[in-house]
Amino acid sequence: MGPLVPDIIGNELNFVVALFIGIAFGFILEQAGFSTSKKLVGLFYGYDFTVLRVFFTAGVTAMIGVVAMGHFGLLDVNLIYVNPTFLHSALLGGFIMGLGFVIGGYCPGTSFVGAAIGKIDGWIFIAGSFIGVLIFAEAYPLLEGVYKAGFWGYPRLFETLGISQSLFAFLLVFVAVGAFWATTLIENKVNGKPNPQFSPVRIYLGLTSIALLIGLSAFILPDRQEAFHNTVSDPAFVQNYPLKEMSPDELAFRLMDNDKNLRIIDVRSPAEFEKFKLPKSLSLTSKNLFEKDFAKLLNLNGKINVFVADDELTAKQAAVIADKLGYVDIRLLTGGLQQFRKDILNFTKPDTALNRREADTFRFRERAKNQIPILIEQNKETGAIKKTSKRVIGGC
Repeated sequence: MGPLVPDIIGNELNFVVALFIGIAFGFILEQAGFSTSKKLVGLFYGYDFTVLRVFFTAGVTAMIGVVAMGHFGLLDVNLIYVNPTFLHSALLGGFIMGLGFVIGGYCPGTSFVGAAIGKIDGWIFIAGSFIGVLIFAEAYPLLEGVYKAGFWGYPRLFETLGISQSLFAFLLVFVAVGAFWATTLIENKVNGKPNPQFSPVRIYLGLTSIALLIGLSAFILPDRQEAFHNTVSDPAFVQNYPLKEMSPDELAFRLMDNDKNLRIIDVRSPAEFEKFKLPKSLSLTSKNLFEKDFAKLLNLNGKINVFVADDELTAKQAAVIADKLGYVDIRLLTGGLQQFRKDILNFTKPDTALNRREADTFRFRERAKNQIPILIEQNKETGAIKKTSKRVIGGC
């Protein structure tokens, strides 16, 4: 079980909530017939496809829920744990589990459901599972090579297929609906009579239409990060987007004055950041803007968040995303770090000043040119953002 709103409830209460969810989950499985081995193996013999329908429905519901909650910013998708893919062990393990499923009539989860209501075969299956786990643990040094072979990383299907998340969600719903219809026809043929649960047909057609509409909803709920990045990929839109700016002179003054409210958000690559970084600066990528740890950081009251990069456009793209996400006190360094280097760090005083204000500016820049490099040398607290939240490993 993953943590439920961990910023609102503590770990102890979270375990209590997980317990009740587990009880409800087991109750639903039992009511769906998953405590009976005959119903479970019906999938393999073609007379009952309840297992397929339940798991497809659960998968589609979870998928649409993740898409919707991610779109509205209620879920930090970056904290969802993606199981690593080891191809060889997945194929071999899938074959062994499938064989055990059809022979024993249970999978590990449903065996506990059967055992909970007193099914002897459920208890036998659990005992066999523990024996299998013990054998695997003891033989692991010999099996490690096979277990870790064919490592594919942490793939997501829509990325592997090269399609959008929305299109994949709709296609999966479409496949699920097609599977429901196909398995119903197979059941009718194998059993020699139609399933009364799916009569009249117009009700089934209505449910099919609702499912397809839910699948189409994925297109109006695109991936939040993808949608924002597509928006700021248009230079004209970014250049015309209204944002407060901070001049190189003002930034230099605030650094020299040790302004406690100043925070510099550096969106260059980590390698470039390590080569040169201003005091009070943090390194991040645009991806960090969607993470809840960074959301806490940017929403601190009284802080002025100045976005910088080598060029102004790159910094403004990230600043626009931050502003559209609702973060407060977003500023943009005018001209980027290139202009800051020119006006401050590499300032060359002209021979003459046109007026008193310009003369004062030149004097300030001369002083800043000498002081800010010292501050940069003394600065030891800047760096990449340290994440406190971790991905939660869970699932069955």
